[in-house]
Amino acid sequence: MLKLLKKFTAFEWVLVVLAIAFIVLMVWCEMTMPEYMLEITKLVQTEGSLIKDVWIAGAKMLAYALGSLLCSVAVALIASRVASNFGATLRRDLFSKVQSFSMQEIGKFSTASLITRSTNDVTQVQMLITLGLQIMVKAPIMAVWAICKISSGSWQWTLATGIAVAVLLAVILTCTAIALPRFRKMQELTDDVNRVTRENLTGIRVVRAYNAERYQEEKFKKANDVLTGTALFTGRTMSFLMPSIQLILSGFSLAIYWIGAVIIDKAGLMDRIGLFADMVVFLQYGVQVLMSFMMLVMIVILMPRAQVSAKRINEVLSTQVVIKDGKADQGEEGAVGEVEFKDVCFAYPDGDSNAVEGITFKASKGETVALIGATGCGKSTVINLIPRFYDVTGGEVLIDGKNVKDYKQKSLRNKIGYISQKATLFSGTIESNVAFGDSLSAITQENIEHAIDTAQASDFVADKGGIASAVAQGGTNLSGGQKQRISIARAIARKPEILIFDDSFSALDYKTDRTLREALDRECKDSTRIIVAQRIGTIRDADRIIVLDDGRIVGQGKHEQLMRNCETYRQIAYSQLSKEELEDNVVGSDNHNLTKEEA
Repeated sequence: MLKLLKKFTAFEWVLVVLAIAFIVLMVWCEMTMPEYMLEITKLVQTEGSLIKDVWIAGAKMLAYALGSLLCSVAVALIASRVASNFGATLRRDLFSKVQSFSMQEIGKFSTASLITRSTNDVTQVQMLITLGLQIMVKAPIMAVWAICKISSGSWQWTLATGIAVAVLLAVILTCTAIALPRFRKMQELTDDVNRVTRENLTGIRVVRAYNAERYQEEKFKKANDVLTGTALFTGRTMSFLMPSIQLILSGFSLAIYWIGAVIIDKAGLMDRIGLFADMVVFLQYGVQVLMSFMMLVMIVILMPRAQVSAKRINEVLSTQVVIKDGKADQGEEGAVGEVEFKDVCFAYPDGDSNAVEGITFKASKGETVALIGATGCGKSTVINLIPRFYDVTGGEVLIDGKNVKDYKQKSLRNKIGYISQKATLFSGTIESNVAFGDSLSAITQENIEHAIDTAQASDFVADKGGIASAVAQGGTNLSGGQKQRISIARAIARKPEILIFDDSFSALDYKTDRTLREALDRECKDSTRIIVAQRIGTIRDADRIIVLDDGRIVGQGKHEQLMRNCETYRQIAYSQLSKEELEDNVVGSDNHNLTKEEA
């Protein structure tokens, strides 16, 4: 928690000091009121006292009460401001930190956990700061001040106060020790509930298609019941505090009156008025001592969970980012759009062996290089090393003759137009999605319209009302093929040196696939294109085809060469097309590469 408090700005520290000043003033007002209670008590019991003096003492007491109220309001306003600002700072820092994460760090934390840490955990810390400034600072000041006030009283009363405080602390510490481990568990269980909820919402179509609503309900019920049970246990444990405190408070009051009755009974007649007044005032100060500890109970209830939340927030903020920024903005002079892999190896952080190994190839400016192979052979892994979603564990990846590790990440990615395997769109409009992100050159409306036209998306965009038409979150109001074409348009609009297609034609029909590739050849001829695909027809005309098997290159060359020399490639080709179609050069023709089954 202290580590997080270092994020307070100078202005927030000024507000904290101001709040403490108001708290001291408030405590002073509250500590002064019993003195007037003492004066009123003596005036009432003394013969010849004027009612005017009682009214004056009462008015002064009321003035101090009003002053305490105003100070309390001021502290509450300041505490709310500090907590809100601090919460905003934490959320901003968490978001910025997650933005800097590579896929390795994101894999360390689940998506549901990162969401919980950015929302629920920050709220817990905010609540502690809000109440902490109002209570955690006030309570010890009030307790010490009140103890100083009663220290000159009867030792019997002082002993009763000490015993009450000791019993109260024992109850608080016992309840906290029991509840603290459960508070830690509750945050993890909240992650589980968020994970199940998120899975259900993102996969709602599949859930309904398979009539799995009941299964999902049971899955959620199980996670929710565990969280509810843990919350009930901690709630019941902490709820034991309030009645215990009330019992101690009542017992303390009874003890003060009983001790006072004994002392007054033994005192002389003239001393009894003073002793009675002292007893009333002592009770007031004693109650304030206990109330101070009682207020701390609220902090004790919040503190364990807030500590757990602070630790979880710090875990994210203190995570060391594996991928560090380089210093270069540009590659070597004369090299533009050149991609080279030199004996590249890569193993995932939790992997036992290399996912890809010994990858060596070069793609020059304007070339089209395709990667093909069985599912899980490492195609996507290879292209994810180019924009540094991961860093190689061996070898080098060069862009424009310079190691990708030497580039600033922003400069490196501005060279690349990346179309992911899963088309990802954001809520907004078609225009905002195509113009998404930062770029080396300004993306004008002309660029957007040209990119949409190249991506063969003009027709459906026009049908939807133009580039200003709305796109729902995740593009749920578009088909798979439409989302892919918008994603391709987004990459083209950047006018990048390198275009990376990670199986980005899979949702397109054969005619659109062919027309789109022809448009790319014509409009993006100066960009280096690296394509991952499953269809032979999509990659047949590539300048170089790289065949992967179990993370290694087993063939490299043009289609015709691979048909003669690479058994793995032949097997893939014959699984999609007949021998006659391949020999008759049907692939890529207007017959649209029909497979045997589709024919």
